[in-house]
Amino acid sequence: MALTLGLMVSACGTSGGTVGARDAGVATQAQVDTSYALGSSDRLRVTVFGHPTLSGEFEVDGSGSISMPLIGQVRALGLSTVELENALAESLSDGYVLDPRVSVEVINYRPFYILGEVGRPGEYPYTSGLTVQNAVAAAGGFSYRANKRAVFIKSIDSNEEIAYDLTPSTVVKPGDTIRIGERIF
Repeated sequence: MALTLGLMVSACGTSGGTVGARDAGVATQAQVDTSYALGSSDRLRVTVFGHPTLSGEFEVDGSGSISMPLIGQVRALGLSTVELENALAESLSDGYVLDPRVSVEVINYRPFYILGEVGRPGEYPYTSGLTVQNAVAAAGGFSYRANKRAVFIKSIDSNEEIAYDLTPSTVVKPGDTIRIGERIF
């Protein structure tokens, strides 16, 4: 009975999917889209309620900071919008504004890059919910030599390029570099 139970459990753990791209070291799951981390070139709208002179549009600079009236440089790199709201409120409450209420929203995300076997490789503006297929369409579609089964993505927060199965749900994050490889035959 224990042997039968063990076989049933191990059978549930195996996948009956196709072999091929997986064996070539290609990741089969789409990237997981987690909370967005701010980075250089993100354009933000900061609203300090009741204080229009402290509100406005700000860009995250190359050092990862934004320059705010009164409080100066505030580190934004790697923070979520909620974390930045809290950091700004804390800085403003330190002798500048009584009980500040701050809102931060991303107006323009940093661009993504696409190269390889596409019509027009280059830099493109990121839009929320972008997939690799949308990115390829924006770049003029696949060339006749394109490998339409796998895509190589280097995230801005990684030093290496990772191969993924090219599916409709493969997501692109702001700052990603997408490479469409050449097919062999």
